[in-house]
This record gives sequence, structure tokens and C-alpha cells, in this order.
Amino acid sequence: MGELNFGRLVRRGLTFGDQPAIKDLGNGHEATYAEHFDRVGRLCNAIAGLGVRSSESVAVLAGASHVYVELWRACCAGAAVINPINNRLAPDELAYILGDAGSKVIFVDAAHAKVIAAIREQVPSLEQVVLIGDAVSGDVRESASIPCDHLLDDLMAAAVPDLPPEPSPDSTAVLMYTGGTTGLPKGVVISQRAITLSIYRMQSAVDVGKTGATPNYLAFMPMFHIGGVACWGLYLPLGGRSIVLPAFDPGAVNQAIRDEQITAIGAVPTMLAMMLDHPDFEPAMLESLELVMYGAAPMPPTLLARMMTLYPNLGFHQAYGMTEICAIATGLTRADHLRGGDILRSVGRPSLGIELELRDPESGAPTPRGEVGEIWLRSDSVMTEYWNKPEQTASSLVDGWYRSGDAARLDDDGYVFMADRVKDMIVSGGENVYSLEVENALSDHPQVRQVAVVGLPDDTWGERVHAVVVCDPATVTEAELDELARGRIAGFKVPKSWSLQNDPLPLSAAGKVLKRDLRDRFTAP
Repeated sequence: MGELNFGRLVRRGLTFGDQPAIKDLGNGHEATYAEHFDRVGRLCNAIAGLGVRSSESVAVLAGASHVYVELWRACCAGAAVINPINNRLAPDELAYILGDAGSKVIFVDAAHAKVIAAIREQVPSLEQVVLIGDAVSGDVRESASIPCDHLLDDLMAAAVPDLPPEPSPDSTAVLMYTGGTTGLPKGVVISQRAITLSIYRMQSAVDVGKTGATPNYLAFMPMFHIGGVACWGLYLPLGGRSIVLPAFDPGAVNQAIRDEQITAIGAVPTMLAMMLDHPDFEPAMLESLELVMYGAAPMPPTLLARMMTLYPNLGFHQAYGMTEICAIATGLTRADHLRGGDILRSVGRPSLGIELELRDPESGAPTPRGEVGEIWLRSDSVMTEYWNKPEQTASSLVDGWYRSGDAARLDDDGYVFMADRVKDMIVSGGENVYSLEVENALSDHPQVRQVAVVGLPDDTWGERVHAVVVCDPATVTEAELDELARGRIAGFKVPKSWSLQNDPLPLSAAGKVLKRDLRDRFTAP
């Protein structure tokens, strides 16, 4: 299985020659495949010149750019193990990750260089800081206040454009830290086999070559997230073009789709809603789109219906997954979306090469069809381990299966309906309440923009179901939301307390609602 390494995909990319490969809307950089992989090859040699072996990790702390794509491709081609770091973390969190990973080198842009300088003494393993010059307006040589050991442009100018030998399928490609919503972040070790299988699986699942046209993919999701593989990996074997935005901005995304004739995007539902609700939005802006991939959070039925009405010929694909499974585990396909009905509330069926079972979270025994159980997954794309955490690895990887911590049920056709995170299940009056069921019911209200349901301490119920609803409190009442819920779910699941607000919910960089923050807010003394 020597082909199961990313280096093989990079070599395929070399065959596309003068085809457009990438355009960076943040700084105007454009490159053909030949030019792009000349830079990737130079970057591979620059990394080696810094004394980094292929089995060692290099960290990246930066906003999205063409350089970030080059770093992904160079490292996964065999130059090093890439450690992409969430650029929204606090300094202490950054110091912990760098120290835990043992990264000797970090690539950083100007916006993040000073925080690295401030924590550098806390990270003895960190030997060299490389400044990504393209992130700086003007000449970095004149930016004496930006601390670094090397300028990336200088390193690449002195390097030769040669690729390293293809890595073995079992070698580590990625060390990616989870968001750390509970406790310290965990480093997920992802092999060459896993990352390459994930790319093949995504291609099969979303029919990226369905129209026969060369895809133009617009990247605005964080590049430190596993979902970023769509930018740097998914379209590479097809000769697709990646257009990169520095960050998500709904107006800029809409305009870029129109100007660049974008054919595919990946987003979380909140982003899609913000795009359609932007004051400058016009339906014609998104007419070039052929595929919208979404995930990371539930899709409100009203939003999906709105998009499918506006764009009846647009293909949709929902993906459910996590870093530990190296992206997607299940998918709701184009055909599923056209079929419609209750399955649109599901996350689809297991993807090619993924085994999925629902088990009792305590005993590990399989749960009967239709009942809620914990999702267990088995695949060659499951993580190798949690870095430096043998006990957590042992509790999560059991006899070749990965315990996701997510609760769901299966219908008779094998569609997966999410219920909750196992740890987020609410026990109210002795009854189990899965927050997603309640959220889905409330999302049917046409004026509800976002909703999150959490359990709060209660003297009577043990925990009470509390709903945080983003809407216009002047036009939506608790009474009508209560009535809506009672028509769709059992009475014991209906929220016993409410918070109606205009402000959006707190989200992680991956677009997931930070329920811990909500619980803390409403339980603070």
C-alpha cells in the first residue's frame, strides 16, 4: 500500500504543470501547479536545513494564506510532521501545546509573532522561529519589532526545489491538537495512511468531479482544523484551484464566490446563514456554486430549505466527523438531500471504509436499533494515539474501535441521528434528555437564528433543560417557543427555563457552540 502517502498525491500535482493551482486573496499571490510545487519543494528543503527530521514536528501559528497551504503540502509530502495550532488560543494554551509536541521550529506570521516571543522562555524545546513574510505589509526586513530567527522568504530563496522521498504509510503526518473544551488539549497523531485515505474517502463521498469541470474551491475555514483538508488535499488529485481568504467574512465570501466563479465551498451552518443574511447579499452572487459541504454543527431545517429553494440545482453534502477519525465518518449525500424528508435531520450513513456501531457507554454492549447509544468507529483512518497520553488513548481506542463520545440512534435504513455528546446528556427528573432533539424542535421556528440547550443545576429536577435562543426577543416569546416544543417532543424534554437574546452564541474556531461557556455563564454566582 505504498500509494497511501501524501507524497504520492503531491507528485500527481506536478503533472498539472501550467494549470492554475492557487490564489491568495489576502496578498494577491497566484501560482500555477508548476510554480506552486517549486515553492513546496523549496520549503521541504528549507525545513530540512533547519535541522528538522521527517519524524519531528514543526508548528504553524498563522492566519490562512497560500504559505499555510504550502506548509501543509510540504510537511505531508514527507518534510516533517505538521503541528497546526489554533490561532485563537490563549498564551498559556499555546505554550502547553508547543511544549507537549516538542516542536523545535515554528512558522508564524506577523500577527502572532509577538505572542510566541512572549512565551518562548516557557518552551525550552522551541529553537527557531520562522516569520512568514507574506503576512506582513511592506518589507519584513524593516519590521525590526517583529521577533524571529529567520525570514521564510530568505530560507526558500536559498533552498532547492526537490521533494523528499515518499514517506511510509505508517509514519506520522499530522499532530493536531483538539480544541480542549474539557481539560488540556490532546495531540491527535494522524498517520500518512490515515490522511491519504481521508482525502480519497472525501472525494468519493462528495462527488467532487461530478460536473467534469475543474473545481474552484474557496477556502475560508481555519487551516488549523481537520476540515481544512478540503483546501490543501481534496482537490489536488483533480488539478483543482484553491482560492484562499485570510479569514471568514460573509461579505467577502459572497463577493469572492461571484468574482472567482467558485464552484465549491465548505462551511459550518452559521457561516451559511451569515452569508445569506448579509445586507449586500444577492442570490446571483452564489450562482456559480455546484457543491456546498457543511458540518461541525447541526443545520437548521429552515436554513437548508431556504438554500435549496434559492439554488435548486446546487449539490449539498453534510459531513459528520472529528479529528480522531481524520475528518469524515458519515455523510448525507447529494442524493439524500434531493430525497428529503426526515433524513435531512440526520448526518447520513457511514462513509466508505468506515464501520460504525452504537454501544452502551458503560458496558460497551451494542444497543438495539432505534435506541440511543455511543458512536464507536473503526477504520484505517482512525488516529494512531493521543500524543503523550497513554491512559486517554487506552480509554478511547478499544480493540481497534474509536469511542467518539457522541450519542446517536440509527434508523432502519442505517441513517445516523445525533443525540448529544455523551458527557452533555441532561438528566432531568431521572429522564435522559439529549440536547440536539430539543434544539432541532426549536430550530423549526422561522425567526430562530441559533439555539443551544444545556443542563443547569436545579434543586427540584437535579438538572433542568435550559434553552439559549438567538432571535429578536421583541418578536419571539417564550410561550410560543414552549408551545412549538411541546408539539414536537415529550413534555419532560421541553425547556424549563429560557434565555432569548440577539447576540450570537459563543463558537469555537471550528464553528461549534461552546456549551461549557454557556453553562458557566448561567451557573456563575
